[in-house]
Amino acid sequence: MDLALRAALLGWEFVYVGDVKVKSELPSSLGAYRSQQHRWSCGPALLFKKMLREIVAAERVPAWKKLYIVYNFFVTRRVVSTFFTFFFFSVLLPAKTLFPQVRIPTWQMVCVPTATTLLNSAGTPWRRSAHLVVPWVAFENAMALHRFKAILIGLFEAGRANEWIVTRKSGNGRPTPGAEGRRLKRRCRLHWLELLVGALLLASGCYDCVHGHGYFYLFALPQSIMYFAIGFELLGVHHTS
Repeated sequence: MDLALRAALLGWEFVYVGDVKVKSELPSSLGAYRSQQHRWSCGPALLFKKMLREIVAAERVPAWKKLYIVYNFFVTRRVVSTFFTFFFFSVLLPAKTLFPQVRIPTWQMVCVPTATTLLNSAGTPWRRSAHLVVPWVAFENAMALHRFKAILIGLFEAGRANEWIVTRKSGNGRPTPGAEGRRLKRRCRLHWLELLVGALLLASGCYDCVHGHGYFYLFALPQSIMYFAIGFELLGVHHTS
């Protein structure tokens, strides 16, 4: 991403060639996926902080292209969409449920973050997995917490900002000796931040269901289940064949 940005600031033009096929592999476990998403969120935030001055001062790039790089390449797709998804579903939703006096329209509470998540997936193949849209939206909303934390780490250059961990590939080979033991250790790992948010959503959903302030529990309870699944690492335990 750093090289692509520097090349764009030098006025280079890019051509996407669709008929060139390159082998790739999706992360085979939740831990590998979380590591990848941390890198993909923290890295651009750190790059944006380091390169903003060079973007503004670039002489070979017109002003509209600079605006596109800042607005679309960084702010909208990396920061705003992640913040909206996390803040609306994980902060405003329990706040609205636990404090009924807070007046927030339903379309803002639910439709805005859901539309943001779906629009981020526009252009990707979805016909064979359309039946997974609902759990996928819940999963993306829960992962937004992890991504937003990584963005803050990148912007403030804290903790793992400059750490580079390559996503582990499993390939088609047999598990290496000791892999089963490591997998059991990974199962026991807890992600306390996700568990805390999941407990908050569970409490707010139960409160809304009992006191009948609305139908927000229909969104809070499934979302809390997904947070618990990620917090206890119940996803991605078994490799696909």
